[in-house]
Amino acid sequence: MRSYQEVANALAAQIRNGHLAPGQRLPTHRQLAAHWGIAVATATRAMAELKRIGLVVGEPGRGTFVRDQTVRLVPAEYGPGADTVWADLSLTQPLSPPRARLLRSALRQLAAAGDLDAVLRQQPPGGRPQDRAVTAAFLATHRIDAHPDRVFLTGGAQHGLDLVARTMLAPGDAVAVDALTYPGFKLIAQTHRLNLIPIPTAGQGPDLTELAQLCRRRRIRAVYAMPTLHNPLGWVLDHSSRERLVAVARDHDLVLIEDAAYAFLAHPAPPPLVTLAPERTFWVSSLSKSVAAGLRFGILVTPAPARPVIAHTLRANMASLPGLVTTLAVRWLGDGTVTALEAASRRAAEQHQSVLRRQLGDLPVTAHPRSYFAWLPIDPEQRMDRVAAELSRRGIRVSTADMFATTTHAPHAIRIALGTPTPEQLPAALAALREALNTVQI
Repeated sequence: MRSYQEVANALAAQIRNGHLAPGQRLPTHRQLAAHWGIAVATATRAMAELKRIGLVVGEPGRGTFVRDQTVRLVPAEYGPGADTVWADLSLTQPLSPPRARLLRSALRQLAAAGDLDAVLRQQPPGGRPQDRAVTAAFLATHRIDAHPDRVFLTGGAQHGLDLVARTMLAPGDAVAVDALTYPGFKLIAQTHRLNLIPIPTAGQGPDLTELAQLCRRRRIRAVYAMPTLHNPLGWVLDHSSRERLVAVARDHDLVLIEDAAYAFLAHPAPPPLVTLAPERTFWVSSLSKSVAAGLRFGILVTPAPARPVIAHTLRANMASLPGLVTTLAVRWLGDGTVTALEAASRRAAEQHQSVLRRQLGDLPVTAHPRSYFAWLPIDPEQRMDRVAAELSRRGIRVSTADMFATTTHAPHAIRIALGTPTPEQLPAALAALREALNTVQI
C-alpha cells in the first residue's frame, strides 16, 4: 500500500506541472482514498502534507483547493537549494486576517438583496455620487474633510498617481521627491518624462531647508511625499514639519502629491497634508494594503479647481469603474469592515515587527513599529547586490535600495517586507536572512 508521502509527492508533482490548476477543487479524502487504494486516514495525512508545504488551501464547508503559487512561502526545509522562492520578503501584502470569508459573505448578500443590474451598468468616471458620498464619510474618520465632489474613485493608488501626473504635470517638469521613494512613482515619472529631484533625508523626514533652497535655485512644479509612514523608511512627519512643507509649497506655488497608501498603519497621526493645504494637495490611497492587494480600488481627493480636468482625464483613460469591485469596496467602507481590517492590520504589523526585533534587533534596522516592512543598511564592502544574490540562491526574495533611490548612487541597503510569511513562519525566514548576511564575505 502506498504511503501518505508517496501520494502527497504525486499530487504535488501534478500541481507543479499544471495538471492540477490553481483554484481547482481536489477530491474528498474518501474519494482520494478510493482512487489511490489507501486508507482514509492515509489520504488525510497526504492532504495535510500538501497544506503544510503550501500547495493547497482548505476552506471550511467547501473543500480543498489548489493554491495559487504566484506568491507563496513553504517551510524552511524546502528553502535553501530549492528551485522556488520559499520566503518572499519583497511584497507588502496586507497583514489583516484572511478575507475569503468576508468576500463570500458580501457576495451572498449582494446576490440576495443587491441591485445586480446597477452593478452591471457602466459606472460614471470617478464613481457614482452615492459611492463618493460614502467614501467621503469614511475619509472624515481619517481627518480628511472633503466634499464628495472632490472625491474620485480609481482603479487603485497607482492609477490615482498616474491621473495626477497626466493632469497636473507636463514632460520635463521637475518634481521633488525623497532620496528614497516609492518605486511606482519612479515608474510614473519615467513614463511621463518627469525630472525627479531628490531631497536629502534629515532625521525623520526630508530636509525641508534644502527643499526651500532647491525651489529658489530652479523651477520645481510639484512635491511627491509620503508624510505618514514613508515607504521604505517608515517615518511619520511631525505636525511642525508638515506645516513647514505646506509653507514651502505655498511660497513657491507647488503641487503637493500626498501618497497615503500606508497611512492607516500609523493611526493616530498628525493631520494629512490635504487637510492642511486642500487648495493644492492631491491625496491618494487605496484598499490594497488594508483589505486585499487584488482589490483594485483607490481614492483620489483633489483640490476643488482641479475637479473638471481630473474628470476629463478619467473619461479618457478609464471610461467606467468595475461595478462589482466598486460595490464591494464601498459597502465595506460604509459598514465598518475596512475600519476593522485597518485595526487588525495594525495589530498584526506590531506582531511581525516584534518578531523582526527579536531576530534582527542587533542590526541597524529602521522601521515604524506598525509597518509592513523594515530598512536594513548593508556594509558597503558586502554590497547589496551580492547579499540579494545570496538570498535569492537560498530562495529568499528582498528588495534592494536601487529600486527606491532617486540619487545617482544608491545606498547599500535592502527592504525587508513582512507581509507574506505568517508570524509562525517569519522567524525561520529572518533567521535564514541573517545566516545569508553572515555568509557574504567582506
